[in-house]
Amino acid sequence: MKLKLTELHPLMQEYLHELHVLRQLSPHTLKAYGMDLSDLQNFALEDNVELLKVSNGHVRRWAGRLHSKGKSSRSIARALSAWRGWYDWLTEKDARRDARAGKVTSNLIANPVDDVKAPKRLRSLPKALSVEQALALVNQAVKEAEEKKDLESIRDAAIIDLLYSSGLRLSELLGIDVMQSKNRQHESAGWLDWNAAEVTVLGKGGKRRSVPVGVPAMKSLATWRELRDAGNYSEESIALFLSATGKRLSPRTVQARLRTLAMRAGLPTHVHPHMMRHSFASHVLQSSQDLRAVQEMLGHASIASTQIYTSLDFQHLAQAYDKAHPRAKAGKG
Repeated sequence: MKLKLTELHPLMQEYLHELHVLRQLSPHTLKAYGMDLSDLQNFALEDNVELLKVSNGHVRRWAGRLHSKGKSSRSIARALSAWRGWYDWLTEKDARRDARAGKVTSNLIANPVDDVKAPKRLRSLPKALSVEQALALVNQAVKEAEEKKDLESIRDAAIIDLLYSSGLRLSELLGIDVMQSKNRQHESAGWLDWNAAEVTVLGKGGKRRSVPVGVPAMKSLATWRELRDAGNYSEESIALFLSATGKRLSPRTVQARLRTLAMRAGLPTHVHPHMMRHSFASHVLQSSQDLRAVQEMLGHASIASTQIYTSLDFQHLAQAYDKAHPRAKAGKG
């Protein structure tokens, strides 16, 4: 039976009281620490181990039990932190038990929680559109641009085409100028090389990279530029993507327009700009299997950041297998 917090070991209660008084921890945090210490005490009781004689091996075993009970890596890390903090406190305090005074001796030589780590958190996979969904979204934007022929629709088609064509971050996309500029007033963060069909952007860590732009996206961009250049904008408006007032487009506007277009394209999910980047990476990797090339195009400093897309690629293959192979579902259900 699980202990109540009021049944905690006296030294645990003293530790929590000290955290409350000296460190001013919130009631919510103190309650969480109390539950974690209660787990520690329960494990010790179950294994008939004195709390003050717990070993490193005991702690590792009990962390494993937390994991087997379905606790997340975050929860286990917090529990280990609470346990480690209590044993550190005992070691520093070097409390001594005196039968008449009611004090308790720790007699700890080392903290048994030292070097015990929680299981690695499972990195959540980025959400990406399928190839069919991505094309449906791009085609919807191009279709509306051709039908409406207005500034917003043509601009949106160019934006979505470029996001999917080159895997840019939203901040990188919005930093692009019509052409490279460097003077006292302004230095371009990014720009398009119209002849080379290439976009140069300023990524994380202040690192520049150049990424190719596909033919359909260049066509959409050229259509937008023609309309943009014909507009009554200030000469200072050097940004490639402008609002109706001639200012550099805001992230919120792109997010809202993309969400609306996705709904009109019938996509069954909330679509945001970074999802287009994930889709670009996943789809290029599916076709080329060239992880290094995808790393360079995304501007990842480490190949480890790019490797997560191999999981998306495997998911894609597994789904295709389940749908296509006659024996894929044999024995299921």
